[in-house]
Amino acid sequence: MSRAAVAEARERFEAVAVTADLSVLAEDLKAVLHLLDREHGLRRAVTDPARDADSKARLVRTLLDGKVSEAAVRLLAEVVGLRWSRPSELLDTIEKLAVNAEAAQAEAAGQLDELEDELFRFSRIIEAEPQLRAALASHQLPRQRKTELVGALLENKVTPSALRLITEVVTDPRGRSLERGLAEYDRLVAERRSRFIALVRTAVALSEEQRTRLASALSAAYGHDVHLNIELDPSVVGGLSIQLGDEIIDGTIAGRLDDVRRRLAS
Repeated sequence: MSRAAVAEARERFEAVAVTADLSVLAEDLKAVLHLLDREHGLRRAVTDPARDADSKARLVRTLLDGKVSEAAVRLLAEVVGLRWSRPSELLDTIEKLAVNAEAAQAEAAGQLDELEDELFRFSRIIEAEPQLRAALASHQLPRQRKTELVGALLENKVTPSALRLITEVVTDPRGRSLERGLAEYDRLVAERRSRFIALVRTAVALSEEQRTRLASALSAAYGHDVHLNIELDPSVVGGLSIQLGDEIIDGTIAGRLDDVRRRLAS
């Protein structure tokens, strides 16, 4: 993976975002992402390692000037010139920058926490409602109909950034399940303030004091701010199950019983 290119693209985004209309920038980046996903020849042209950075930048400006904002043109002209190992990495990075623009917009409006929570809650609604999930994931349902369905469900009930990001995941999943797409967007939003997301499963609701103590303890242990996504799970018999990335901390009675069973079976 081209980690250096991803990091540099993020830096260039921050430089552009200072004066950009962030909601417009997010929409422009998504529109260009859709274009590159569709047009294989264009994708090859802007990722061709035989072309130098200046040539790629000129191509981007020729194609996009007057069609998207100057902030988007400037950012994309710089990003295509970075060293990418594979074309997919450039496209994935453009998507990340679009999500970052939405997160920055929510941050400026004082809605970043709400945005994180709304993405998480919608992922849980999808898991709990198989018929809704099937409809939103259906290849037979047209894009416009999916957009209308998401709007009917969420308009005026979530932040504007959440509505746009959820609509994007539903209408253009880019090969991911809805759950994976929402989890990825939630992780990117959390990165806006360099903090981790912990999925906490518990059989009973935690008080505000308990949430604060748990978040503080995890933040101290991992050296980063930690945002808690709380999931009530009746199968958790006492204690907590906490997942950060690939790491699971299982302090539940159910988890300990499973461990005993595994030991007895081995």
